[in-house]
Amino acid sequence: MALDALDTVAAGCPMHTAAFDLTDPVLYSDGDPHSIFRELRKHAPVSWQQPATGPGFWSITKFHDADLVLRDHTKFTSERGTLLNILGTDDPAGGKQMAVTDPPRHTKMREPLQRALSIKSVEAHSERIRALVVNLIAPLADGVFDFAAAMEHMPMAVTGTLMGLPEQDWAQLTHFTTSAIAPDDPSYQRAGGPAATLAHAHRQLFAYFQDVVSVRQKKPGDDLISFLLSIDLGGRRMSLGEIMSNCYSLLLGANVTTPHVASAAMASQWNTAVFPDWAENLDLTVRGTEEALRWASPANHFMRYATQDVTLRDKLIRAGDAVVVWLGSANRDEEVFADPFTFDIRRKPNRHIAFGIGPHYCVGHTVAKVTLRLLFSEMLSRFRDFQVVGEPELLRSNFIAGYKHLPVVARRVDQAWHR
Repeated sequence: MALDALDTVAAGCPMHTAAFDLTDPVLYSDGDPHSIFRELRKHAPVSWQQPATGPGFWSITKFHDADLVLRDHTKFTSERGTLLNILGTDDPAGGKQMAVTDPPRHTKMREPLQRALSIKSVEAHSERIRALVVNLIAPLADGVFDFAAAMEHMPMAVTGTLMGLPEQDWAQLTHFTTSAIAPDDPSYQRAGGPAATLAHAHRQLFAYFQDVVSVRQKKPGDDLISFLLSIDLGGRRMSLGEIMSNCYSLLLGANVTTPHVASAAMASQWNTAVFPDWAENLDLTVRGTEEALRWASPANHFMRYATQDVTLRDKLIRAGDAVVVWLGSANRDEEVFADPFTFDIRRKPNRHIAFGIGPHYCVGHTVAKVTLRLLFSEMLSRFRDFQVVGEPELLRSNFIAGYKHLPVVARRVDQAWHR
């Protein structure tokens, strides 16, 4: 993007969106959003964005500003909605679904679920997760393998197990959750366009969970849905609608983030020294996983609404204005991350906000990290000489930064060339 366009942004000119539109899903599938973010961080870290259609919003691109907005629920509320696809329309789940509820109510919903998803609880399922991961990556030995397509099914296998959902439903649930966050993508879009696609995905997912929750109410088991039914919210249980909404949120959070971390690492690093070094030193798995999360930043943005007038970097954000934090930009902020466009598996410290920050820090982060560590450990101990052998295809979505197709080949360790 031309620097004169960014000078216009810095000057606060309302016509700057003629140069770029951060809401356009095509920018993330076919364009180069990071070049825009880099210039915005330099010239206009807090800027007003006015899309060609619909309401405008404030855009936050630097780490410390993002940290402030996401941490302070008293000035920036989640309850009106957290995603750009409903910008200008209050989220009907506000105050009911954990993701769109502010403390203290949010805290009462989150704390018991956080305990249920603790590292100890998740590691109790680690062998089951490992078996699912090994099964998913096994075809790497058989020729060209669509790594991104396989990764798309990985979180559903894990979360589906934790939620006690039948395996025969996993593929369909994966499709509908991806449709919900990428309704503009041709592979998911239905007749009627993005709005019809989003509405259909929501209907299917909520109808599904209504049936599942109704059964669990009568016959609870040892799973996350049954656990949600048992949570005490100050003397009452969650309603059927609240349970359904939170089931949807948990599944969506898992399915639309975890797979793209692995795919982004594979797509960007297969021809560098990163994977061989990592494979020879698997104790780097924890740090490597954190760097993969920073690098991918699969949740591209989170939105908040200002509850009062706030001045941020000399910009007056009015009460009621939408404020969008771009996580992928914050995670490449040159003031926080040395050489941010280098994938460094030894990076320390690594204060990325791929899972958000503050009260809405992703409740499923432990599940995601354990799953990714197991994936990288198993993949790099079993295979070498990864090569991308076809054109990667990115998902068309302004919310998820991810891959739809990524054809690769690899060799089993017992067949690999010696390095």
